[in-house]
Amino acid sequence: MPSWDQVLREIEGSKVDGPIDAVRRKYLKQLSEYTKRATIAYYSGWLSYPTIGTVFVINDEDKNAFMTAVHKLDRSTGLDLILHTPGGDLAAAESLVHYLRQMFGTNMRAIIPQLAMSAGTMMACACRSIVMGHESSLGPIDPQMGGIPARGVISEFETAIRRIKDDPAEIPMWQAIIGQYHPSFLGSCQKSIDWANRVVTEWLATGMFEQEKDAKKHARNAVDYLADPDETLNHARHIHPDECEKIGLRIERLELDRQLQDLVLTVHHAYMHTFSMTKAMKIVENDMGVAVVRIDSSKRNA
Repeated sequence: MPSWDQVLREIEGSKVDGPIDAVRRKYLKQLSEYTKRATIAYYSGWLSYPTIGTVFVINDEDKNAFMTAVHKLDRSTGLDLILHTPGGDLAAAESLVHYLRQMFGTNMRAIIPQLAMSAGTMMACACRSIVMGHESSLGPIDPQMGGIPARGVISEFETAIRRIKDDPAEIPMWQAIIGQYHPSFLGSCQKSIDWANRVVTEWLATGMFEQEKDAKKHARNAVDYLADPDETLNHARHIHPDECEKIGLRIERLELDRQLQDLVLTVHHAYMHTFSMTKAMKIVENDMGVAVVRIDSSKRNA
């Protein structure tokens, strides 16, 4: 299958109208024909833009795009969900998983060509297995509150209580820090943590670990790692396949099926070229060539 530069040359040398779309859809169709499964690609172009706006992340607008992509697909074959996303809104991710499970049950497989971070990792954990190659990464799932780690806020508050108890002279310092939190902020942080942990544990227990004797235990072990900043250290941490396997996630190694590897990476190259050569910012697309594309309106007349 074509490499990055070969895909680019194919696009540039194509004589058809809309060569970028034609080449991308050709390889997405080939991937679906090989796996014999319905396939939806969910791609964000955040790596091609200098800043991350709300359009790039998982949000409630995506529901309409997925509804369009699912329409007329053969749901009996199960779904391969290709994910490339920085993450996004937990409520939106939960709603998308609920919808996809209504359509396909738990017969879903996540394919991660490069990155599925944060809420993207959560969606991957809702599938029965996750296909990853050497270049693939998931990310921590600890909730962020306006860019602030929710668990970090709780940990900082607990530290303040201990330090003040040991040395009351530190009260003014901690008052200055804790005083920046708005009312109910601590409670909101704890609820976000509980919410994220609960839904991902449930998805793992009813999907990936459904056949395991101690499904809930396996699920909690995986979530305990993914949701704990003391383990992952930073929300931007890239968690590679080896580590994913160590925490118990069911990982299918892309390198074990050479043809699948070639198809997945060729599809990935095609999407990356689409973002670099067009105004596309996010694409939800199925193997039938049906797509919803969000474009950069500021460049619409560029």
